[in-house]
Amino acid sequence: MKIWVNDGLLAAEGALVSVFDHGLTVGDGIFETVKAVQGRPFALTRHLDRLTRSARGLGMPEPDHDRIRHACTAVLDANPMALGRLRITYTGGLSPLSSTRGTQAPTLVVAAGEIQRRPDTTAAVTVPWTRNERGAVAGLKTTSYAENVVALARAGEQGASEALLANTVGRLCEGTGTNVFVVIDGEAHTPPLASGCLAGITRALVLEWSGARETDLPLDVLERADEIFLTSSTRDVQAVHRIDNRELPDAPGPVTSKAMRVFEERAGADLDP
Repeated sequence: MKIWVNDGLLAAEGALVSVFDHGLTVGDGIFETVKAVQGRPFALTRHLDRLTRSARGLGMPEPDHDRIRHACTAVLDANPMALGRLRITYTGGLSPLSSTRGTQAPTLVVAAGEIQRRPDTTAAVTVPWTRNERGAVAGLKTTSYAENVVALARAGEQGASEALLANTVGRLCEGTGTNVFVVIDGEAHTPPLASGCLAGITRALVLEWSGARETDLPLDVLERADEIFLTSSTRDVQAVHRIDNRELPDAPGPVTSKAMRVFEERAGADLDP
């Protein structure tokens, strides 16, 4: 396994960052997870644009897109795989042992790992914790993922692969690593970005390609939605067959099935939409 660290490829055992890196000490970093198909990244331009938005949100220097594209190509060429997860991590770099960021350049790490295609359906649960839609990092894809780790562990304990969260005012927000869509009366809806959810790449493509709408939704919409589906870079479009103790035995339903089919067709035709 070869991993890109800052300026070149290294063997995995030598791909190290300092214990004083701000991404390690205080979680001061951002990242992108990009699906790779037959050695080619999917929607990389959109991911790099979002990486830049996250960097601006944290007050970090803007990442060099050409440099990261070169690193992604090098990593994928060095690690052939049919279907992979390409992880781009960009941190505050060497810094003091405090919340104050240092003056060194950011750290860049690009790694890849092979993944399997997700099942067409999955189970999800709701959890009691909330997203802060007014927080300083709301909508940014940061490396501070401890809240997601806790919520996802709760989901795993209940036989589910995802945990769904409300925001602080009780509106449906997102999953730990997904965006959520609900189908009501034959129409797909997903929470607006103002809810505090991440501006998912797959979410945006589904909105563009399927005619789904952004709608402010209460959390309890999950109790009455006709269909529910999740989107993410590694799941694409995945139906939910159980939410908490509620079964949706016909999942994927007709609206979800169409969204799945359209996404697969459009994504297959253009790897950088």
